[in-house]
Amino acid sequence: MLFNSYEFILLFLPVSVAVFYGLGSTGRPRAACLWLVIASLFFYGWWKPAYLLLLVFSIGFNYGVGLALGRMGGPATRRRVVLALGIAVNLGLLGYFKYANFFVANWNELVGSHWSLAAIVLPLAISFFTFNQIAYLVDAYRGIAREYDLVSYSLFISFFPHLIAGPIVHHKEMIPQFQERDGRFNAEDLAVGLTIFCIGLTKKVLLADGIAPYANQAFDIAAHGGSLHFADAWMGALAYTLQLYFDFSGYSDMAIGAARLFGIRFPNNFDSPYKATNIIDFWRRWHITLSNFLRDYLYIPLGGNRKGPLRRYVNLLATMLLGGLWHGAGWTFVIWGGLHGFYLVINHAWRTFRKALGHDLGRVSPLGTLAGRLATFLAVVVAWVFFRSENLPAALKMLALMAGTEGISLPNYLPTQLIALLLLCWFAPNTQQWIAAYRPVLEAVSSPARWQWRPTVGFGLLVGVLLFVWLKISFEAAPSQFLYFNF
Repeated sequence: MLFNSYEFILLFLPVSVAVFYGLGSTGRPRAACLWLVIASLFFYGWWKPAYLLLLVFSIGFNYGVGLALGRMGGPATRRRVVLALGIAVNLGLLGYFKYANFFVANWNELVGSHWSLAAIVLPLAISFFTFNQIAYLVDAYRGIAREYDLVSYSLFISFFPHLIAGPIVHHKEMIPQFQERDGRFNAEDLAVGLTIFCIGLTKKVLLADGIAPYANQAFDIAAHGGSLHFADAWMGALAYTLQLYFDFSGYSDMAIGAARLFGIRFPNNFDSPYKATNIIDFWRRWHITLSNFLRDYLYIPLGGNRKGPLRRYVNLLATMLLGGLWHGAGWTFVIWGGLHGFYLVINHAWRTFRKALGHDLGRVSPLGTLAGRLATFLAVVVAWVFFRSENLPAALKMLALMAGTEGISLPNYLPTQLIALLLLCWFAPNTQQWIAAYRPVLEAVSSPARWQWRPTVGFGLLVGVLLFVWLKISFEAAPSQFLYFNF
């Protein structure tokens, strides 16, 4: 069930909200939470009912292992064994469904064998709910996870706004909210949530889907060996850069808005990433919840920056390579992660070098800021080519065209959409900055916009117009899938 579909917006979401507040109004907040668990499981099962058993098993198994880790005494070795078992089961399921065919294909190519597996359908959200539960198990082992009741834990994992494609939420952020929520109706939550949801819907339907044909055409031509000019290759790469941002940040806004309808706040997932002035800054702004997870549960356990510069750089590369592989079972994703790891190493090494020279890293001229922003954006665009391409030869073909190996020609025209979306990314406030006065996310919002949303009649009419536009577009074409559903 897609967030931008009729059945979700006109049926599932209103019914879920109405029943939740109906139960809450009778003074039964636990029943309201249980209802959300049931609704969320229905939401997941709508896609493929058979895989609902996988999600239920995963929740039950990890809840039991977490309880065991929290209560277990005796030698630390026993607890490490239980933790290792829990992580192994999670990674085993993820590995089978997501990576088995990838590894078999590469093994066949390496040794010349002909092994094959039956077609494996990737379960929706398996990467996301696996990460959530591994984090819970690690925290239970460390003794920093409370003993939660089964309903709250089940809702933490299955809560439909974040279940399919994030944000990647943390048990310490979410479960206390579920336990403290009294289920009483709150008009402010409804107004703020609906507004954020509609902004995300607009990003997806009008902006991301509107620019998608330029990206799809260019990458399809490159993948199938067709003729593509220098300017068309660049426009295709830029179009995908914008499509992915508005598609994924639009999804995150819709998730944040849908959760807020129930009085639940999610962490922020995007903070104008294309305004970043370096790659370190980019990863503080792009898919923030994934960056935090990789930092806390991979980079720091590997040693972080505690064991000298060389070890730090190795840890950065390893973290980003695995982060790339998490996105998909393909060498293009591994190379994308490796590129960003390389970018981060260069960025950190450059900062260290400048510090050694006595430079003040906090002082940057306007020209330096502009140069940093353009260089960062260019590096990100190049990396996205690998992320989008069907295979490695297609990515290299696209990059060769962008490098002018088959000639450099200026475009006959620049699509208005492309220019408008670039300006929007670089100069407009983001969703959270626009609604900063109503604390749209868990964190404090950086640099609130001067002109902010208010629950007035005018803004209410604007939200109504956005919903009308969605209805009109939906009558003309079936809703398109979000890009991150594939990961």
